[in-house]
Amino acid sequence: MKKQKQLELLEEAISAAGHKIRYEKGSFVGGECRVRENRIVVVNKFLPIEGKIATLAAVLRNINPPGLSADVIRILDTLTRNDLFSSRNG
Repeated sequence: MKKQKQLELLEEAISAAGHKIRYEKGSFVGGECRVRENRIVVVNKFLPIEGKIATLAAVLRNINPPGLSADVIRILDTLTRNDLFSSRNG
């Protein structure tokens, strides 16, 4: 699956979980936050697409919403198998 399609699927999954996604510039990678009652995922817009995918996947792993599509689960499993989450899990 192409990286742009992976990014779109992850964005859709996060939006379906009730989070808004914002691409901003700054000296950060990204992550999940709350502003009042709004749940927001902030991603550095200057990251390469692989970094954006990894950031959104990490947020999805963290919030663990029910009802993820098979494609999204496959993306998360592939990233986990490639050890992109190893430093965060242990």
